[in-house]
Amino acid sequence: MAVDLNHTIVPCRDKLASARFLAGLLDLEVQQEWGGFIPVQTANGVTLYYMEAEDFRPIHYCFLVGDEEFDAILARVAGRGLTYWADPGHRKEGEINHLFGGRGFYFDDPDGHNLEVITAPYSQ
Repeated sequence: MAVDLNHTIVPCRDKLASARFLAGLLDLEVQQEWGGFIPVQTANGVTLYYMEAEDFRPIHYCFLVGDEEFDAILARVAGRGLTYWADPGHRKEGEINHLFGGRGFYFDDPDGHNLEVITAPYSQ
């Protein structure tokens, strides 16, 4: 059997607001609360379960999308007035990158998680 990532837990201050933030930008659905978590599932079946926590370190999450989705997501990020960067260190503000023959950018969610959107997977 292959090994696939099934789900991960995203710590946050307000699980519904955080799930809606991500789902709204990525055009995903916020699912019904389950076991105290608010799930958001990606197209490849990986579910992000939002869980409220008082103390946590921001985490990095990367989403691989097609070119049309990339353009739409970037437009939604810019349309909300969110700052985005071409690099994870947040030095190239308002720019995108062209790594590995694709396009990518980074932005922060309300809890400080570093979110990345790319059109080409990183090569090894």
